[in-house]
Amino acid sequence: MSEHNQDRDKVMAALGGKKGLIDSGVPAIVFLVLFNIYKDLQLALTGAVILSVLLAIFRLAKKDTIQHAFSGLLGVLVCAFFAQRSGNASDFYIPKLLTNLGYGSAYLIGNLVGWPLLGVVLGPLLGENFLWRNDPLRKKVYIRASWIWVALFFGRIAVQYPIYRSGNVNLLGAVNLAMGYPLFFAAAYLSWLVIKTAPPIHKSDN
Repeated sequence: MSEHNQDRDKVMAALGGKKGLIDSGVPAIVFLVLFNIYKDLQLALTGAVILSVLLAIFRLAKKDTIQHAFSGLLGVLVCAFFAQRSGNASDFYIPKLLTNLGYGSAYLIGNLVGWPLLGVVLGPLLGENFLWRNDPLRKKVYIRASWIWVALFFGRIAVQYPIYRSGNVNLLGAVNLAMGYPLFFAAAYLSWLVIKTAPPIHKSDN
């Protein structure tokens, strides 16, 4: 595998990767399906939580990376808590909206203060640590790539919050899924295309 492909895989893995999206996304699909079939909020929440637990156990049994499985489980438990507390199925998606707000704000602030989060996360993985801050071109591509994520997170809120307010849980669930996997992979790939336009920095170069 070429160094370019290795770096691409590191970028994708650091941003969540396919397994991370499965562990965090599939339980939400199960919740929506069960709720639509049985119209029972408690049953739908229980199904989503059980599946998250099974995914975490599966990762443990395979001695696979369990970070995303446990974060997915925690996320589902928090979502279930919000929906259970209010008795409103739409509230299952409140934590997701808050998460987008948190990440979007973090990426935005990071860019504004000159510490793009993609550089903070990927620099050490790509062997350059924080030396990219002394390279105007490298810093610029990290900032440019981070704007993609700012647009993603705030775009999700702009579209989904009005739907949440309308109380249409089916539409909210469908849009949440549509703006989940597809947009994540698009943002991750676009980020990689931007980042690879600048030559990497290695410690040996300095």
